[in-house]
Amino acid sequence: MSDPSQFNTDRTYPGRWTITFSNPPINMFVPTTIVELGALMTNLDADPSVKVVVFQSANPDFFIAHLDVAKAAERPEVLGLWREFVVRLAASPVVSIANIRGRTRGIGNEFVLACDMRFASRQSALFGNPEVGVGLIPGGGALEWLPRLVGRSRALEIVLSADDFDADIAERYGWVNRTLDDVDLDSFVDTLVRRLASFDRETLAAAKAQVNRFGVPTAAELQSSNDMIFPMLALPDAQARRPKLRGIGYGIPSDFELNFGRYLPAFGRADDDDTKAQPA
Repeated sequence: MSDPSQFNTDRTYPGRWTITFSNPPINMFVPTTIVELGALMTNLDADPSVKVVVFQSANPDFFIAHLDVAKAAERPEVLGLWREFVVRLAASPVVSIANIRGRTRGIGNEFVLACDMRFASRQSALFGNPEVGVGLIPGGGALEWLPRLVGRSRALEIVLSADDFDADIAERYGWVNRTLDDVDLDSFVDTLVRRLASFDRETLAAAKAQVNRFGVPTAAELQSSNDMIFPMLALPDAQARRPKLRGIGYGIPSDFELNFGRYLPAFGRADDDDTKAQPA
């Protein structure tokens, strides 16, 4: 099988893979991305030598922007494939680490939540689940992972505010393992990965499986939120809010995508039809 077009896998060092995501211009998740992740997971499961996998981004401004909901709605089966990927990643004997720079919103945040560990650039990482601001709910796992990691009240703050949260707050909340200065991030992750790769694969897997008993959502729990996404697109609030995304830089390099959270409150105002949403 040829390498997936959106993911470059570096297998240079024994026992470890480094997977770099690149889907220009802003690392949007589209249906093909999810299909390719499933294939990557199959390859990962088939390699008995790999102990640790690191996920990173080729774009310093966007780890993963968010899901392209319109394209995903054309292929509704992809949310089922996404749920399968999340379950497989969490259950895999391979230890998964997210090395995060840039914006990490929506399904991007749900991706890093599904990884076993998350380390973030103090200067550039930004996290959020903006779905409520466009009339939806997070359907890819945030509603299941966040309460387990940060507690009920902070999960509600994150989800209901639909705002952006910087790396220091994410660290304080327990959303990520820790933040580091950008210049130190790669060396820290590399040192940890080399340490883990020096240990026995079966022992790492056994320890991970035991910890998973207390912190991993079930497939049924993930499915319950998954099933709500596309029906909510037909609700009046989503129908009113989503058109306001048009013409303000959705899906392209823009101030909107850089500062998604700042724009969302304006989407609920009774503005004139020809008035574009501006940052709050």
